[in-house]
Amino acid sequence: MTHDNASTGIQLNHTVVHASDRAASARFLAGVLGRTVGAPFGPFLPLDLDNGVTLDYYQAPEGPIQPQHYAFLVPDAEFDGMIGRLEAAGVTYYSDPNRTRPHEINRLFGGRGAYFADPDGHNMEILTVPYARP
Repeated sequence: MTHDNASTGIQLNHTVVHASDRAASARFLAGVLGRTVGAPFGPFLPLDLDNGVTLDYYQAPEGPIQPQHYAFLVPDAEFDGMIGRLEAAGVTYYSDPNRTRPHEINRLFGGRGAYFADPDGHNMEILTVPYARP
């Protein structure tokens, strides 16, 4: 069976997020974003996003996790709730990707944004306006 994506073009469908504890990491991000973790799918624990992309949390073998960066475009109306959930969980958020300005948000491109680490050190970002590209 073939699928014709001519009308939709190329889209990111899913990506694998390595975690030392896939359930804890998936629940953490789902809690921040106000989403629900899906049922296990093979070795993956999915977190579905509103644009059809799935983060498939994978229980990594023993050893260090290589931190990655994941950025989420979120509705402005939900941003404050996400910051509130980070604060309630005792998670420090930052205005910059190097995490040098704690408990501050940025206002890039007329929106709001913040960075925070997940349980494995992945650098997560929430932003309300996409970056302007030249």
